[in-house]
Amino acid sequence: MNQTRAAESSADKQPAIRRIAVASVIGTTVEWYDLFIFATASALVFNKVFFPAFDPLVGTLLAFGTFASAYVARIVGAALFGHFGDKVGRKSMLLVSLVMMGVATFTIGLLPDYKAIGVWAPILLLTLRVIQGLALGGEWGGAVLMAVEHAPANRRGLYGSMVQIGVPLGTLIANLVFLVSNALMPAEDMLLWGWRVPFLASIVLVGVGMYIRLNISETPSFRKVKDLHAQVKMPLLEVFRRNWPQVLLGGVATMSTGTSYNLLVAFGLTYGTQTLGHSRNEMLAVVLAACALCVVMLVLFGRLSDTFGRKPVILAGIAGEALLAFPMFWLMDKHGISGAVVGYLIMMTAFAANYGPIATFLAELFGARVRYSGLSIAYMLSGLLGSAATPIITTALLQATGHASSVAWYMIGSAILSGACLWLLAETLGSERDEAEKSRSTMANGRVS
Repeated sequence: MNQTRAAESSADKQPAIRRIAVASVIGTTVEWYDLFIFATASALVFNKVFFPAFDPLVGTLLAFGTFASAYVARIVGAALFGHFGDKVGRKSMLLVSLVMMGVATFTIGLLPDYKAIGVWAPILLLTLRVIQGLALGGEWGGAVLMAVEHAPANRRGLYGSMVQIGVPLGTLIANLVFLVSNALMPAEDMLLWGWRVPFLASIVLVGVGMYIRLNISETPSFRKVKDLHAQVKMPLLEVFRRNWPQVLLGGVATMSTGTSYNLLVAFGLTYGTQTLGHSRNEMLAVVLAACALCVVMLVLFGRLSDTFGRKPVILAGIAGEALLAFPMFWLMDKHGISGAVVGYLIMMTAFAANYGPIATFLAELFGARVRYSGLSIAYMLSGLLGSAATPIITTALLQATGHASSVAWYMIGSAILSGACLWLLAETLGSERDEAEKSRSTMANGRVS
């Protein structure tokens, strides 16, 4: 009788879990769409609209610098939203972060350019970019926990990977909007007003995301902590006092995901158009194809991590990123746009193996009382080290050396560093430790657990 009731209860939970997974996917897609239309605009138009007084490559560096500023803000956002997410709840923080991101992105679409208001244009752009960063700093961790904390123990990798879909799907939609805009209007109109369309259109996606998130429930893990009155007074201090190795090692272990992805979607656009001479539409189409593949591969590798473990799958992805760095640029340099397609597809597959299970892996490193804070700070640290630095460093390396081999070595170095830190962390698949144990930093077989 008890087994029958348990089975019925499990069956009843499945639609709710799927609904929550869909809500997480749509919400993170909206957030990453907002983020990556900025990245795409930084590569294609912002150097001319907001930094026209500089050399094109220097203008691109300044545009990417504005792009990178959000990654510093993301650390602050992770600490702020993590604190309240561990004390008040996951759901409420997700609603706040979505509104912040939506308002900032829509307002960017209304900004006057440099010719209209001079230096105030890039200053206002930077301010809104920082607000975007604060919002995303709180968004990702909350979305991961909504999926992973609701998921069955044997499907955490799968449901965690669904949150990760928001990155390539948001990028795909962002680039598709730019691709259509480029195809339908002359370059002059694109610089004059066309670039604003993707930013203004984001308000529709935000509305959809808000509607869905208002109809999901708080996670069982946080409800249990709240029912037991077990919330930590200062989650941020607690996580750094007891779990600093997980935060530091987890952040650096995740760094190569940001390096490889931004190499493809940010630096690659600039390299393909300005150095190799491909059209903007051609390079945007390459990114679209790679992101479409990534959506499928993320779920596949997330599911594989439920069987083979988080670390083996992630390490395979990191190794792939290192081994494929030179072949990818060789294909792009020697085989035209078709080579770029192949290079992007193979590198994006390696990225998916790395990125798919990483959300669940990071979540499982921390106990429920500080999980929002620990998970968010570790991930945003990786963004600061990997994603923020990559467009700036790779563009500077290309300017200094004149060829892409220096960029390939940068990718390899990032992968080696991430792999070494991941190796020091214990496997988390199947870990069901109690809260007291997960609040301590211990060593298991010479590794941090």
